[in-house]
Amino acid sequence: MPDITLDMLLFAGLIFVLRVLNYSVSTIRTVAIARQQIWLSSALAFLEAFLFAVVIANVVRDLNNIINLLAYCLGAAAGGYAGMALEARFITSYRVLNIIAHDKGPELAQALREHGYGVTLIEGQGRDGIVNMLRCVVVNRDVSNVKRITHELEPEAFIAVEEARAIERGWMHSPSISRRQGG
Repeated sequence: MPDITLDMLLFAGLIFVLRVLNYSVSTIRTVAIARQQIWLSSALAFLEAFLFAVVIANVVRDLNNIINLLAYCLGAAAGGYAGMALEARFITSYRVLNIIAHDKGPELAQALREHGYGVTLIEGQGRDGIVNMLRCVVVNRDVSNVKRITHELEPEAFIAVEEARAIERGWMHSPSISRRQGG
């Protein structure tokens, strides 16, 4: 194994940083695609492909260079983590909670409203009789709070969570965003 020089370490560091950036851009691009943001996803695809080409060209030039290979692989791992952290912090995503309550649907709807969530309450027919279906659209980080409130009042409630690709109009308040902004 050749002597490790400062230039070799700096170059491996550059590969690492570019790979982190590449994976982070990829994560954000995936979110843009899911939200059908055509121009943003196209621009991010260009940037992602450019970064990948630059990095991979420098790594495959010498596959015996373990330092560059490690930097490439570690950059991919760190980039995946960084991309998810960026998505959680800066991209607001929404979830739809469909809650089926057997006994306390109206009380649950009221409790959720008192906590600042918009809720639509619908009466329906389940296998064992009348049920209340509650639909609640929330910011992703509020899902666990809505589940907690639900299970406190109706421990046997059925909850299905799905991604809301786009929301439009209606009443929307996010207690977690208000708390974060000091409201």
